Amino acid sequence: MRPLEFGWFLPTRGDTDDYGDPLKVAAGSEMFERVTRAAEDCSFEYMLIPVGHQCWDAWMTAALMMGRTKSIKMLVAAKPGYINPVLLAKMISTCDQLSGGRIAINLIAGQSEAEIVAEGIKLDKDQRYEVMDEEVEILKKLWTSDGKPVHHEGKHYTLKGAELAAPIYQKPYPKFYLGGGSGQAAEISAKHSDVHLFWGDTTERIASNMKELRVLAANFGREDKLGFGMRLQIVCREKEADAWEAAEGLIKNITEERERYIREHYAQSVANQRVQELRKTMGDMIAPNLWSGLTRARPGAGICIVGNPEQCANVLQQYIDIGCHSFCLSGYLHDAEAWRFKKMVRPILAERNKGRMVA
Repeated sequence: MRPLEFGWFLPTRGDTDDYGDPLKVAAGSEMFERVTRAAEDCSFEYMLIPVGHQCWDAWMTAALMMGRTKSIKMLVAAKPGYINPVLLAKMISTCDQLSGGRIAINLIAGQSEAEIVAEGIKLDKDQRYEVMDEEVEILKKLWTSDGKPVHHEGKHYTLKGAELAAPIYQKPYPKFYLGGGSGQAAEISAKHSDVHLFWGDTTERIASNMKELRVLAANFGREDKLGFGMRLQIVCREKEADAWEAAEGLIKNITEERERYIREHYAQSVANQRVQELRKTMGDMIAPNLWSGLTRARPGAGICIVGNPEQCANVLQQYIDIGCHSFCLSGYLHDAEAWRFKKMVRPILAERNKGRMVA
C-alpha cells in the first residue's frame, strides 16, 4: 500500500471564515507565511497554491514560501498555454534544485472559459488538454535528457536543441497531480499523473472513477504508477454542534449574486457541473458528515467534511479504504484549521493506518 500523504491549501486570494466577507484576512506575505508555516509545523507534506484569476501569482508565491520554510513541498498549478514549456522546465528545475526537491506540479486546464478568454488564451478546452499533453511530454524530455540538447517536433511546439542549465533534483522528475472530471482530464491523468485528485463525491462514485482510470492507465503501461487522492474542505471541532455552527457561518452571509456567479462563471467545467449536481440531487448532505453547502459560495472543490474528530476521521477513512492515499485539504481560517487537523484528526488516522503515515 502507498504511504498516506496530506496536503494543505494556501488561500492566495485572501482568507475568511465567512464568505459574505471573502477577504476578511488580506492576501499578502504575512498571511501566506503564517498559513504555510502552520501547514509545515502540522506535518502536511505539500502546500497547494492556486492560479484562479482572483489569486496572487502562484510561482512567485511558491518561490517565496520555499525560502521561508524547510520541508514542505509546493504544489504549483501549471496551466497549458500560459508559459513556454522550456521556460517552465527551467523554472521548475531551478526551484527543485534550490529547494532540495520541494516542488510538485498540479496540471490544470482551467475551470472558467470566461477567465481563459479574459487572460488572452485562445485555446478551447480540447485544445488546452492537447497542449497540456505536449507540454508535459516536453518537460519530461528535458528533465531526463542528462544535459543533452532536446529536439521535439509536435503539433504545438518545435524544439531544436533546447537545453537546461539546472538539472532536475527529483529523479526522474517531480510528481504530477491532476484534478478534473472530464474525459480529457482522465486521459491526461492516466498518461502522466502520479496522483489523480478527485473532488468530494460519494465513495461509490469515486471507486467507479478509480476503476475507469486504472483501465486508462493500463493503456499507457502505468496501472501501477497512478495513485488517487481527494481534494476536500474540512471543518472540525471537538463537538459536532460547534463544527456545524462554524460550517454554516461560512455561508450565512453570502448573497444571491455570489451564488449566481458560482453557477454561471464555472458552468462549463465538468467537475463543477458534478459538484452542483450533487447539491441539486442530494441536498446539503451527500453522505454522513459530508456537506455540499459550501458549493453555494466557493467554486471548485467545495465539498466539505464537517464534524467532531472521530466523524472527520471516519469520512477520510472511507476514502482510504477504497484506495485513496493522498488528501489535499482546506479549512477556515487556514492556519487555525491546520492545527485542529494536526491535533484532533491526524492521530486517529495514524492509529488506524499504522505504518502508512507519520503521527
